[in-house]
Amino acid sequence: MTPGNETAREPRTTVRYQIVFFLFLLTTVNFADRATLSIAGPAVARDLRLSPVAMGYVFSAFAWAYVICQIPGGWLLDRYGSRLIYGWSIAAWSGLTLLQGFVGGLSGLTAVGVLFALRFLLGVAESPSFPANSRIVAAWFPTAERGLASAIFNSAQYFATVLFAPIMGGLTHRWGWASVFWFMGALGLVFAWLWPRVIHSPREHPRVNAAELAYIARGGGLVDLDQTRGTADHRPHWPVLGQLLRNRMLLGIYLGQYGIVTLTWFFLTWFPIYLVQDRGLSILQAGFAVTLPALCGLAGGIGGGAFSDWLLRRGHSLTVARKTPIIAGLLLAMSMIVCNYVSSPWLVVVIMAAAFFGKGIAALGWAVIADASPRQITGLSGGLFNMFGNVAGITTPIAIGYIRQGTGSFSGALVFVGIHALLAIFSYLFVVGEIKRVELAPAG
Repeated sequence: MTPGNETAREPRTTVRYQIVFFLFLLTTVNFADRATLSIAGPAVARDLRLSPVAMGYVFSAFAWAYVICQIPGGWLLDRYGSRLIYGWSIAAWSGLTLLQGFVGGLSGLTAVGVLFALRFLLGVAESPSFPANSRIVAAWFPTAERGLASAIFNSAQYFATVLFAPIMGGLTHRWGWASVFWFMGALGLVFAWLWPRVIHSPREHPRVNAAELAYIARGGGLVDLDQTRGTADHRPHWPVLGQLLRNRMLLGIYLGQYGIVTLTWFFLTWFPIYLVQDRGLSILQAGFAVTLPALCGLAGGIGGGAFSDWLLRRGHSLTVARKTPIIAGLLLAMSMIVCNYVSSPWLVVVIMAAAFFGKGIAALGWAVIADASPRQITGLSGGLFNMFGNVAGITTPIAIGYIRQGTGSFSGALVFVGIHALLAIFSYLFVVGEIKRVELAPAG
């Protein structure tokens, strides 16, 4: 089908909403797989006799590989298309999650080394996931709907906690921490089977009609994004990366994402352990307690995306529409530092809920990078953006591990995370400038 086939009376299909809903479900499983070690963490640390610093390094294993593989993963997406690369990625990360459940049968340094290696390989396997999400949204959604669409798949990180934290806490309590990995790995393999049956590019989808294609294309959707995959234009060129790294707007977006993702990695790794070790909750209680902040993060994420798109429809510039919720949300996220001055664990959960509502509102980075990336290299640009952001996945677990071990509490850790929210605010206010699509300079 082509936009030229559209007729005035043809009702527009809504396949794009089915696509983003499936991305939301898949990303929910993706983030639950990342968070398995967080929920099972107290039991894993006890059984494997891991110190806070050692636990911090094990937490960071995923992010080391995830960061390193962002640029290769982005290039593979541009070269071979999202459908093929993402499909293999889902199958690989699900198998690796399942294998982590067998680490408990090992002992000593062998168990720690194998767990670190499996978490590292999990980072390799998951590296194309978010650049692929962004790439698929850029192809399927016009600019005026892209903020909400990006917020929907990005908000899955919170829904993952809402849905799976109580399940994983219950599994750990009833059958031991290994059962968490087996359950999540098996569920991921189901999604690997579903993937090629659900996801297609806009022009190749069997249920999309010409009216919807025309609407997406007119609104700035990159409907032909995968039609040129496999051509020479997608060879990796270091000068192209140089152009991205010399662009002040993009560098500001990268720095802002690093600050925002610091909050994400605190939530994904140390937050449940903070509730258990500093606030006296049981693993089962912590599994339920984290659902309130997660629900608020989910509401904030979807609300922030909808508000951003509403500002665009009201005639505000792309810059105002994207920056306003990001800055306002990050200011609210800094409220987590107040937890250092209250004693009730359930009041802490409420304050964290407000903070993660703000973090959810601010999590528009994937919409921003979809708006700003050069059309020819959306996968590579998204990979570079995700690489910078997920450096926080290395620094945050390790830094908090040292803070916890050195001070005996998480008070300094909350300040550490809050300062990174302030860093992201600074970047969007004083570095990013006007948000607009980057045009690559001619080669040579």
